[in-house]
Amino acid sequence: MAGRIADLDRARDAVRRESWAEAYDELRALDPARLAPADLEALANAAWWLSRSDESIAARQRAYAGYVAAGEGPRAAWCAARLCIDHFLRGEAAPAAGWLLRAQRLLRGQPESVQHGYLAMVEANVARVRGDAAEAVARAERATELGLRFGDPDLAAMGINLQGLALIAAGRVAEGLALLDEAMTSVVAGELGPFYTGVVYCNVIEACLQLSDIPRLREWNQAAKDWCASLPPEAPFPAICRVNRAEAASLQGAWPEAEAEASRAARELRRNPRAAGRAFYQAGEIRRRTGDLAGAEEAFARAHELGHQPQPGLALLRLAQGKAEAALSALRVAVAEPAGRPRRARLLAAQVEVALAAGDLDAAGQASRELDEVAGELGTPALEAAAATAGGALRLAEGDLPGALERLRWACASWQELRLPYETAQARLLYGQALRRAGGEEDALLELRAAQAAFERLGATADAARAAALLGGRADLPAGLTAREVEVLRLVAAGKTNREVAAALVISEHTVARHLQNIFAKLGVPSRSAATAYALTHGLA
Repeated sequence: MAGRIADLDRARDAVRRESWAEAYDELRALDPARLAPADLEALANAAWWLSRSDESIAARQRAYAGYVAAGEGPRAAWCAARLCIDHFLRGEAAPAAGWLLRAQRLLRGQPESVQHGYLAMVEANVARVRGDAAEAVARAERATELGLRFGDPDLAAMGINLQGLALIAAGRVAEGLALLDEAMTSVVAGELGPFYTGVVYCNVIEACLQLSDIPRLREWNQAAKDWCASLPPEAPFPAICRVNRAEAASLQGAWPEAEAEASRAARELRRNPRAAGRAFYQAGEIRRRTGDLAGAEEAFARAHELGHQPQPGLALLRLAQGKAEAALSALRVAVAEPAGRPRRARLLAAQVEVALAAGDLDAAGQASRELDEVAGELGTPALEAAAATAGGALRLAEGDLPGALERLRWACASWQELRLPYETAQARLLYGQALRRAGGEEDALLELRAAQAAFERLGATADAARAAALLGGRADLPAGLTAREVEVLRLVAAGKTNREVAAALVISEHTVARHLQNIFAKLGVPSRSAATAYALTHGLA
């Protein structure tokens, strides 16, 4: 008996020191029948920190049963609430809902306690994921109030954090971001335990990425990275945070690092479908940009299997494969589905790009106008730059050179200030084309060369080839025709049918028809024969 007591004391001491590997070994060596509910809860925590998810859940279920048998309803309710979180993170909705109901039942009619606050915290997160922002705000406010009243800094910070996320979801972005910053002050001051430190870090970085709030992302991302580096390598948080690091590295142009982080996260997060799906999506985006289209296809398919929406990346992949109509159709479906404003902005930006490639100026115009509205509401510089880029591309296609020059000049400056190299190069490519159409060939060459150099440094082979083609192309395309429209016109003037043009350019017949409509409108001609005559007269045939 004395030996067993000494062993249990040693295990409890390891738990107090948060030496999780030692605590796990000591507690696992003891007879489970001898462990109190609090010891079983400690074993669950130790297993969680060692990424032993199944063992963690099993131990927490035994702790729950022990608390119930001992008549400790509030402690049992907290175990039930934590089991709800664990199952939710694994994508197991039914068990998560069942444990949440059990926690609510156990606390119903009980005197108010800190456990009521933790229940409110879980309820706030569930409401936010469900899309009920008002309920999420109310539950988060209750969690904060109870955390402050009972002197629990973890609960108070989580309540503030979740209230911020809910306000962002409701469109009150500035208020929400201010609360996220407030919660982060508790983290950097070292006031929180390790579990909630990780949760707050992950939530804030993910929100910055969703909103494209690049300045705030840079301020908090290094702190999160340093904290993750202090954890044992087997802990779950480094893998979860790795997804955020991959996306941040991708934005900054460190694509090899980003793909390595995303691929490793996808392997490590097999029991967390939500995070693994995001990891595969990020890997797909990087592969698409570097020209690994087969690898991108595979990654987007895995993201979809895990429940992560693969748009707009998959649509942009279809565009790179020459399937503009399929890309546009997929984005129409995605845009029609309910989505938060930040995600909708990404879909709309891609829709403008794809619709312009497909020659559908009406769809591009509608998407661009809505993107302007969303960017205006959210007010983050990157979304405003994305709206300006899309609007400039639209005006360029419409032949509105003053409007295109104004918006693209501003977009280039904004992307450069944000230090996002790929987006800067994309805007410069468009700006160079607008300058060329306006007669500023020397300035156009400067922008096109800068774009080509940036794409080559990044490894964006297809984009670099486009820039090279523009540098070697004509500077005097007439009537506001795009390079693609000139290609179509040349083939039509050579007597090709729409089907033959589509086959030659690897686009659909429908896209060819749209391009022809735009060509006829720009040239002011009514027919193919008249367009052919124009091409011959202007040396385009």
